[in-house]
Order: sequence, then C-alpha cells, then structure tokens
Amino acid sequence: MPYIRSTRHPTSIDGPAEDAVPVGMRVAGAFSWRLLVVGAVLAIVIALVVLLQDIVVPFLIALLVCALLAPMSAFLQRHRWPKWTAVLSCFVAIVLAIGGLALIVTAQIRYDLPSLERRLHHNIRSLQSLLDSQPFGITATDVNRWVSDGVDYVQAHASSILSGFQAAGSGAVHAFEGLFIIVFTTLFVLIDGPRIWAWVVRLFPRRARPRIDVAGRAGWKTLTSFIRIQLLVAVTDALGVVIGALILQIPLAIPIGVIVFLGAFVPVVGAIVAGVVAVIIALVFNGWVTALIMLGVVVLVQQLESHVLHPFLTGTAVKVHPLGVVLGVTAGTTIAGVVGAFFAVPFIATVNAMVTAAAGWRPGDGTPVPSVSDGDAEGDGDADGDGHGRSDHGGVQS
Repeated sequence: MPYIRSTRHPTSIDGPAEDAVPVGMRVAGAFSWRLLVVGAVLAIVIALVVLLQDIVVPFLIALLVCALLAPMSAFLQRHRWPKWTAVLSCFVAIVLAIGGLALIVTAQIRYDLPSLERRLHHNIRSLQSLLDSQPFGITATDVNRWVSDGVDYVQAHASSILSGFQAAGSGAVHAFEGLFIIVFTTLFVLIDGPRIWAWVVRLFPRRARPRIDVAGRAGWKTLTSFIRIQLLVAVTDALGVVIGALILQIPLAIPIGVIVFLGAFVPVVGAIVAGVVAVIIALVFNGWVTALIMLGVVVLVQQLESHVLHPFLTGTAVKVHPLGVVLGVTAGTTIAGVVGAFFAVPFIATVNAMVTAAAGWRPGDGTPVPSVSDGDAEGDGDADGDGHGRSDHGGVQS
C-alpha cells in the first residue's frame, strides 16, 4: 500500500483541545482569570473598609501617629527611660503641642476680631458702592430682597436643616468614638508593637513568614520616613506663609499657617487649597495688591518645597514618582474624598516598599521572623522551631 502523507495541521480540532488554542491566548486567559480573582478580592476588601470606616479610619490615623512618635519613644528608651514613661511622655508632648497651637490660634482670632469687623464693614460698603454703579446696577433694595428671600427659604426648609444638625450631632459622636480608638491604638502599638507584629506574622504559613516580615519592616521604615519628611515640609511651608503674612500685615496669620500646615499632609491638592485660602483672606481684608503679593509668597513656598525640600529630604526613603502621587491623590479623593486624599500617598509609598522588599527577598538572606509564644513573652529563642531567630522589634518598633 503506497504511503499517503497526512495533511492535517498539528493544531487541528482532532488533536487535544490545548493544541487548538494558541499559546498567547492560553497565557492571556491564565492572566485574565487570576486578575479577575484579584480584582474581586480587592473589591471585597474595599467594601469591608467602607462598611467599617468608623474603625478603619481612626486605626489608620493611629498608625500614622505611631509612625511619628515611635522614633521619639525609641530614643527615650535607649537612654534608659522605662517604656511606659517614654510612651506617655511622647503622647503628652503631642497633646500639649496640639493644645498649645489651638490656644495660639484662638488668642489671635480674639485679638484680631475688632479689626476684622472694621475692615469687613468697610469692604462691604466698598463692594456695595461698586455694585450700585454701572455696569452692575445692583442697589441696596435688591440686596435686601435677596436676603429676605434667603430667610424665607430657610424657614420653608427648617425641617431639612434640623435633620442636617442631627446628622452633625451623630457625626460628633462618631468623632469621639474615633478619638477613643486613636488614643488606645496609639498607646498599645507603642507599648506592645513587637508582640502585635509577631502575632500578625504568625497568621501566615510558616514558609511565608520571613518574606512577610521583610515586607513589614520595609513598609514601616518607609512610613516613618514619610511622616517625618512630611512633618518637616509642613512646618517649613507654614513658617514661610506665616512670615509672609506677618510682613504684609494680613490678619489671621497664624490660623493661615495652621491651614497650610494641615494642607501639606495632602500633597498637591492640600497645597493648592491652603494657598487659595491665604490669598482670599488677603483679598478680603487687605485688597487685591496684597493678595497678589501673597499669591507670590505661596507660589515661592511651594516651589521651595517641590524643588528643594522634597528632593533633598526624601532621597531614597520614599520612592514614589510625582505622577504616582498625583494619580494616587486623585484616585483616593474619588474613592473616599478628603480621607482618601490624606491616606493615598503614605499608602502608595508603604505598599510600594513592601512589594519591592518581598520581591527582592531570597531564602538565603536569613531574615529573622518575629514569633512570640505563650511561654516566651519577651520573644527570646525560637518558639516556632523552624530555625529562624526571633526579631526583637518585629515590624513596629517602639
């Protein structure tokens, strides 16, 4: 019988099903279902965070406070301060700083209030004269009619306004609950951070613990560096704006500086909002010339921050590209508003450091894994029996 050559293609449907699908399509399919699973898990995590935001947000704020106070507490303990004394001293110091700043702001508002009233009445009369002239032609009668319409609107919608006040009261209760969580989380993390981190690491499989420990250490180091850098940048920005406001004799200089200080913790967006507030106050109480000069001061301070402070201070501590900062702040604002904008950059910086450290770890590195057993409260020895030593500090150093 003569030999007949087969004309069937090796990837014909008659062969195995895998052979009929191109390699690129199989790889794309494998990536696709894994991405779908990861996306579903992230969606569930985000939903849980939103559902438990009254707990999650204070807890995250407490972690930032701990990242700020942990180096100070460690410094005091290295100089033979008892742990409780060091932690309470740091906590009292930050409370006194916040309280002192609030007293200074309140004192300046009370001191500037009579002058502000005179300037405000003068500016209102000037504005009325301007609006009464052409091309506006808005008289005092028109303004009074608009005020009367506003009063009628408030009276007609009194029930909805009352419900708004009730919602504000409920928000105040949640704020006190959040403050309670922040205080106790800060105290316990500073006091017992190593044991808490050891417990978290032990939740993972034994083989994954060294990598998790390395990632946690890198993330904590990045977070503490980020908070210190942002604090220094915020203080510098606030001092620059306050000095400019005092030279220009703009009222409420210290409250403006506090707004700039708080806004500096929200990169890009916070600086813009704080600058706008400073310029508006200068415009209302000192005129457009002073407002333009104040705008120049704000721009100068922001340029100093962007081109001098951040490159000089950040270095390799926080490796986040400016594009990542802008996109992260925008995404955080879209997802969670002001809270999302506040946490976006530290979250991105910390996750980036953790992923990089975990990807670069190799089994031969021999990084110790924190592990605390019931019979070894101080964390000495090797309770796991896996050959790894135990960390003295875990991922959270106090």
